[in-house]
Amino acid sequence: MPKMKTNSSAKKRFSLTGTGKVKRKSAFKSHILTKKTTKQKRNLTHTTYVDVADMGNVKRMLCLGK
Repeated sequence: MPKMKTNSSAKKRFSLTGTGKVKRKSAFKSHILTKKTTKQKRNLTHTTYVDVADMGNVKRMLCLGK
């Protein structure tokens, strides 16, 4: 069996914490920012964690087991 390949786009977007959670950046902060309020843009700056429902897919892309 060959080695599993890590998904290149996933390794750029996600990072693992010491406790095993997966960090991600908020979406909707790359363009069309003129119509968004300052408060909205400020709240999108912070990082958050991947939801439990998506954790399996993300860990599979990062080759971290189940």
